[in-house]
Amino acid sequence: MNNKYSHIKIKLIGKNGNAFSILAKINKKLQKHNVPKQDRELFLKEARSGDYNNLLKVCMNWFTIV
Repeated sequence: MNNKYSHIKIKLIGKNGNAFSILAKINKKLQKHNVPKQDRELFLKEARSGDYNNLLKVCMNWFTIV
């Protein structure tokens, strides 16, 4: 999927599978890439709106997962 943050690469494979750990890592990376606070909050809202599989799906829809 091509989206506006596909240039941000997130490494999830081989990382801690804890949802909170993933969210913290991604939020830190978004801040590093100067993603506006409004977009960071939108991502977090979508990512937290369901179960662990939803979190992974939202990550794949927003970023390039490596």
